[in-house]
Amino acid sequence: MADSQSLLEAFGNRVGKRQRHLAKWARKIDTDCYRVYDRDIPEMPFALDVYGPRLLLQQYVRKGELVAPDWLGQVAEIAAAATGLEPDAVVARRREKVDRRNEQHQKAGRAAQWFPVREHGLQFLVDLETYLDTGLFLDHRPLRQHIRSVSNGLRFLNLFCYTGSFTVCAAAGGAASTTSVDLSNTYLDWARRNLAKNGLEGARHSLIRADVLAWLGQARRMGQKYDTIFLDPPAYSSSKQMTGVFDVQRDHAELIGQTMELLSGGGELYFSCNLRGFKLAQETIGTFAVEDISDASIPEDFRNRSIHRCWRIRAPGG
Repeated sequence: MADSQSLLEAFGNRVGKRQRHLAKWARKIDTDCYRVYDRDIPEMPFALDVYGPRLLLQQYVRKGELVAPDWLGQVAEIAAAATGLEPDAVVARRREKVDRRNEQHQKAGRAAQWFPVREHGLQFLVDLETYLDTGLFLDHRPLRQHIRSVSNGLRFLNLFCYTGSFTVCAAAGGAASTTSVDLSNTYLDWARRNLAKNGLEGARHSLIRADVLAWLGQARRMGQKYDTIFLDPPAYSSSKQMTGVFDVQRDHAELIGQTMELLSGGGELYFSCNLRGFKLAQETIGTFAVEDISDASIPEDFRNRSIHRCWRIRAPGG
């Protein structure tokens, strides 16, 4: 194993090289948020993301692993130098592998600092300080663009909508209407701000606070139909407002089945999951026309090609 200094130098060289390449690539697609480093060197288990004028550095630590207290700080300084930013532009934190239940809702213990970033000309508000996740999942960039390209004149539904980035893309693509459902007021307000940031407010874009599982039943009884649906449930979720505990591996077949009842003829459901080891239920595959689009949905700046799985699902004959 190389010594610490050699690893730091190798990390800096790698980040600098990737940044020079990706900065040119990002300018061509009018984007200023992307992944520069993705655990490229095995002994340096970090992810480094550019978010406009700032960097998010995350160190992945195995549970119980002893980590030198100053290691993260040293790596952060190297990351700043390699990308040409000041050290105070770096937000650095450790992410220990733990039970992922509700991880995206866990607070990182810092005060919020909102600022906009660009993706294909659209603006999204991010916060690198408050929550473990920033408000914009960079690995879903290609799928957001695809949704934008196919949404003109269609009715779009975003379930577990989080901060509404897919809703913004559908609206920007000319969707006839969008409906976004989430249980969190915080995230629905964030989604509302993202829509407003792009001049996309209005009655055509509904933001609904509800338990998705309960809302699906109501929507089916009312005969609501949508042409395109994005479904990206958490791996695990429980709340006082929910009627039970959701486990994506256990419950996804029923969830997909209920969601498919809301599709119009010829409509498409995009189902995404980032649970490691997730397996799509055979009853789902047997009932619907299912296409695995995982590889095409992961952007070129991500070295980890299994960061999520994604399927396009249609009713037979759709």
